[in-house]
Parts: sequence; C-alpha cells; structure tokens
Amino acid sequence: MKNILITGANGQLGREMRRLGELSSNNYIFTDVEELDITDSAAVAAFVSENKTDVIVNCAAYTNVDKAEGDEASAMLINATAVKNLAEAAKSIDATLFHISTDYVFGHEGNTPRTEEMPLNPLGVYGRTKLAGEEAIASVGCKALIIRTAWLYSEFGNNFVKTMLRLTAERETLNVVFDQVGTPTYAGDLALTIFSIIEGDIYAGNEGIYHFSDEGVCSWYDFAVEIARLSGHGKCRILPCHSNEFPSPVMRPPYSVLDKTKIKNRFGIDIPHWRESLLYCLKRILAS
Repeated sequence: MKNILITGANGQLGREMRRLGELSSNNYIFTDVEELDITDSAAVAAFVSENKTDVIVNCAAYTNVDKAEGDEASAMLINATAVKNLAEAAKSIDATLFHISTDYVFGHEGNTPRTEEMPLNPLGVYGRTKLAGEEAIASVGCKALIIRTAWLYSEFGNNFVKTMLRLTAERETLNVVFDQVGTPTYAGDLALTIFSIIEGDIYAGNEGIYHFSDEGVCSWYDFAVEIARLSGHGKCRILPCHSNEFPSPVMRPPYSVLDKTKIKNRFGIDIPHWRESLLYCLKRILAS
C-alpha cells in the first residue's frame, strides 16, 4: 500500500481527488493549509517523513490571475517557494511529486497547439510564479511529473461555468470575449488521469512535463453559449466581444490550446471532448 499526499485538497482538483481516493486501496492523505502549511519547509519535511509518503500530488496554487498582479509576494510564496519545499521533501525520501502548472507559462505568440518543448514567456505575475514553481522542481532534481492544464472548472468553488450559470439565469444579454481561444478542462478528468497514473503504478520512469486538457477547441464565447444551451438558459442572448472591452491588469493568452500527444501516448489515456465533460459536470451541478 502506498501513501499518497494530496495538498490543496479543498480546491477544485483536490476535491475531485478526494472522490477518487475513496475508491483506492492505497492510503490517500488529504491536506489543505489547516492540516499542512506547504510554505513552511520544516513542516513539509516532517509531515512527508512521518507519513512515509510515496507520492505527493500538489493541487495547491495561487490562481487569482488579476489579484496576483498586486500581490506578487503571496503568489510567489505559494506557486514557487511552497513548490520547492515539496520538491525538497520528496527528494529527501525518494518520493515522486505530481505538480499542476498552467498554460499561462506561454506568451501571446503563435496560434498552434502548445507542445511541452515550445518557448516559455509568461505574460504576468501568475504565469511567472507558476513557471518559477516548475523551475524550482528542476533545480531540486526530485522525481516529478509536471502537468500543465488550462481553463479548469468543476462543480466546486468559483469558476467560469458556475459564473455563466448564474449570469445567464439573471440577465437577458451577456457579453463574452471571443478572441481568447483554448480548451475547457473538467477537473474530474484531470483528477482521473492523475489517479490512473498513480494507481497503475506507471509514473516511475515517466517523469517530465506533460500537457492535459479536454479535447477540442473553443473561445470563451463558444463555451458560454454551450453552458447556456445545456442548462436551459437559452433565453439569455450571449454576444461576442473583444478582450479590450474588459480591462484587466494582465494580458491573458489569446491562444492556449495544449497539445496532449505526449501524455496520451505515454500513458495510453483517452481524453473526452470538452462538450461531453461539460454536460456531465452540469448534470452534477444542477442535481445538487
């Protein structure tokens, strides 16, 4: 039986990992800041050692992209310093670290799906601190799988899907940007991929950087239209608009489609289309 530590267990991805962990014969240890402050290096080292940890899955992150622009110290602490603490603790006991990164490590250049080898050029504090986390893992040299994802949503917490459900129910018209293109990712799909790799004991020897999102491509406008249609909120008229109509302290990636070839080939996984996963998630939300 393996001991698997999940950090950030109260977030979107962490809560999906909780569901799956209940199905395993392995020992999943779920923590958030109340149980383990990952910014405290001594606490992390002690916790990992005392629990004889085999795998760490870091679901914790500072994800408020706009707020990060004025709070770089906090973003760096959680997205980079804490990651280094986890990497050092993992290396000290020869554990494997799974770390979740982001499409924001790329810049605004290009309009072809992003592979793991493409040049990195973060647009703002959030992207820079997430890249710093990746670099911290590399500098420590622990066994690690870094998984970059994008447009994450679930029935938990605050996310685009839940915001659109509320707004399309309340308003007659709604403006949504059409000039940012990517792929929505259901947190349950990402969690299942991580869980399958751990449970299948196929992470050793497969360390490296991977990309994961659901299949397909859309704009935020397309995503919003589909959310409204599937939830029966079609009376709300959704209008496409430009990003500059919604001033933001940070430029968001205009094209952040991730190429999943590597993770699919390496682990033999099938990834659902974003529409299929959206329907599944909406059913869970509307049934709750």
